[in-house]
Amino acid sequence: MPATHFPDTLTITPRGPLAARVTIPGSKSLTNRALIVAALAEGVSTLYGCLIAEDSEVMVRALNQLGILVEVDGSTFTVHGAGGTIPADSADLDVRLSGTSIRFLAALVSLGQGAYRLDGTQRMRERPIGDLLTSLNQLGANTRNEADNDCPPVVIEARGLQGGTTQIAGDKSSQFLSALLMSAPYAEREVALEVTGVLQSKPFVDLTLGLMADFGVQVQQDGYSRFVIPSGRYQARNYAIEGDATAAGYFWGAAAVAGGEVTVENVGHAARQGDKRLMYVLRDMGCTLTTTATSSTLRAPDGGVLKGGTFDLNDIPDQAQTLAVVALFADSPVHITNVWNMRIKETDRLRAVRNELVKFGAQVEEGDDDILIYPLKTLPKGEVHIDTYGDHRMAMAFALAGLRIPGVVIHDPQCVTKTFPDFFERLANLQGA
Repeated sequence: MPATHFPDTLTITPRGPLAARVTIPGSKSLTNRALIVAALAEGVSTLYGCLIAEDSEVMVRALNQLGILVEVDGSTFTVHGAGGTIPADSADLDVRLSGTSIRFLAALVSLGQGAYRLDGTQRMRERPIGDLLTSLNQLGANTRNEADNDCPPVVIEARGLQGGTTQIAGDKSSQFLSALLMSAPYAEREVALEVTGVLQSKPFVDLTLGLMADFGVQVQQDGYSRFVIPSGRYQARNYAIEGDATAAGYFWGAAAVAGGEVTVENVGHAARQGDKRLMYVLRDMGCTLTTTATSSTLRAPDGGVLKGGTFDLNDIPDQAQTLAVVALFADSPVHITNVWNMRIKETDRLRAVRNELVKFGAQVEEGDDDILIYPLKTLPKGEVHIDTYGDHRMAMAFALAGLRIPGVVIHDPQCVTKTFPDFFERLANLQGA
């Protein structure tokens, strides 16, 4: 990842109305899934348009440590698949704060023959992974939490996966299910995964299943409650990574907040990622939306007045922070519901969003799994200092407020390197009408 230097704080310059076109970096979710599947495949895969950021960097580094060669040339990754084997018989993997990496890699290394340890930042050591480890153990793995607290560091004494039937909790993160799905074809026999609880973020499971099919493995499913994965082999291929729909949300949100319009040139209605739904939510709030299969243009309502409403974001919780900031400028309250798992992300995002919104003078009501934001009656005077909690999405979402409110200061802006290193540069370069 190219070195990017940030000040300790960054003041956002108001701007608008906008008349801008942007191209978004590759999807983090697709990049890390494609790296896992290509690593397991037979032969050499070339992945185009990959995300270049910390989350993909730690995945590439981990695969190389495991003896699976990944060559990086800009946003093109060449993956030398190991055919379902793990060449290294030991490794100590540091995944920083990448949730996809630690969960997907835990399942991957369980296919090996050896001892592996997975760890990350202090916040990663507070994020649950025990449900995934329990399921892996039921399939024949030997895993444990080093601190015996349901969280990393994770130690895996691998001897391959036997297969069979296991239950996996769906109410914390869909990444547990995705991790099992991607590695399951290489178990000794067929794997059946039974989901307990209400599955979160279903579009990300659809994303995983579609990617597996693209590489040659079909999964049988009974809704979102049971998945049967036959023994199989992924076949290497060339694969294009579409633009990141979650990142696109910041630029759709920029148009909604600052006025005018923004065209995202590489995320349209044919995108596989569920997070594209934010553009339809903003349309429901009064914006005008025009799409092609591969692009989207969002225009703010005339007069800049957005409609409030109630929005269930269970399927797209990573867009909740963006919508919460947009809500400051609505004509009535915005109620974001069914997002309990925001509490176990990079930070407790529900609490963090509330803490920062009230700095603008907003009235905010935080529930166990929801948040109600009342629009601003007047814009704040003077500087508003935004703490980001080491969370890339807090930094990017709250920067949008600064497009309309003078004096918004983002602390620790470098946290965006996790998924979008040049976000602030791209935001500053948005063209005005």
